[in-house]
Amino acid sequence: MAAGEDRQHGGNEGYDDLADVYYTWDSTVNNYGNIRAGDAIAVWDKQRLLGVSVIEEIRNETREKPIYRCPNSACGRSSIKERKTRSPKYRCQQCGHEFDEPIVEVIRVTQYQSRHDAAWTPLEDLLAAEELRKLCESPKSQLSMRPLNWSAFSDAVAQRGGGSAVERVLGRALGRDDEAEGVPLVTQGHTQAVVRVRRGQRAFRRMLLDRYHEICALTGEAPDRVLEAGHLYSYAKLGEHHEHGGLLLRRDVHRLFDDGGLAIDPTALTIDVAPELSAYPQYASLHGQHLHVKVKDPQVEWLEKHWHEHRGTTSPGHSARRISGLRSMAMD
Repeated sequence: MAAGEDRQHGGNEGYDDLADVYYTWDSTVNNYGNIRAGDAIAVWDKQRLLGVSVIEEIRNETREKPIYRCPNSACGRSSIKERKTRSPKYRCQQCGHEFDEPIVEVIRVTQYQSRHDAAWTPLEDLLAAEELRKLCESPKSQLSMRPLNWSAFSDAVAQRGGGSAVERVLGRALGRDDEAEGVPLVTQGHTQAVVRVRRGQRAFRRMLLDRYHEICALTGEAPDRVLEAGHLYSYAKLGEHHEHGGLLLRRDVHRLFDDGGLAIDPTALTIDVAPELSAYPQYASLHGQHLHVKVKDPQVEWLEKHWHEHRGTTSPGHSARRISGLRSMAMD
């Protein structure tokens, strides 16, 4: 998906986007009907990769949209673009005619807006525009929304150190919900959109809420709406929920834990903060702190595997030796 101010195309006024939260398009855009809730997406600004996520929901409504056309009677195409510094204001890219006032045609369209902030992971500058284009199924395509070769994309991102981010996104996109009531429907605006989630994810989260209530294991009490069911292992690899394989984690903490920025010393059961997060006081202050919930032995085993995956051969119990350094760095 191409986001940003450069999305004005042809004779329309452009689209409202917030790259890390939502994306807007309408029924005049190519591939408009091929996007589904549950799809994994990569967002760029035509210059660089911005991030990856999963579409949580899609809202749509019918609205009127102005289309601006070339006034040349022999043309009448909408292949025009407003010029910011030159006069006349418009130039038709089809016939070359220049003019200040286009012909305005109002049409009815279906406008779509997708939300993807829940799983958003920024990967700014990890891939440049030319690199990203080559990873599309049609590298020469100029469409705003185009199919991506996820296998090749995942390999390219992994080579730049972003493999865990893509793995998490794909894990979140896998499967449909298998709750007894069937696939959930999200009612928004004038229609309904189907939301795909991990198989059994809602039941897994409900179990954790019943067990721990509204408490993030690393930061303490938090509103229900910002707490996620965090797996202590890669769900994308195992594809199943273990009874003692998760903790409730605040949304930002969940992402940082998955990426290894935050880890739990399995010996002392204290929080370990990676050096790259030391510049952020809200995370640096967690270093060396004890968990806010009690964990079972199976959870400790998962935490130990997570520790060795992200901290390598560093021996458990080293945390206390780094606390003062991290905190002083956070104050600089």
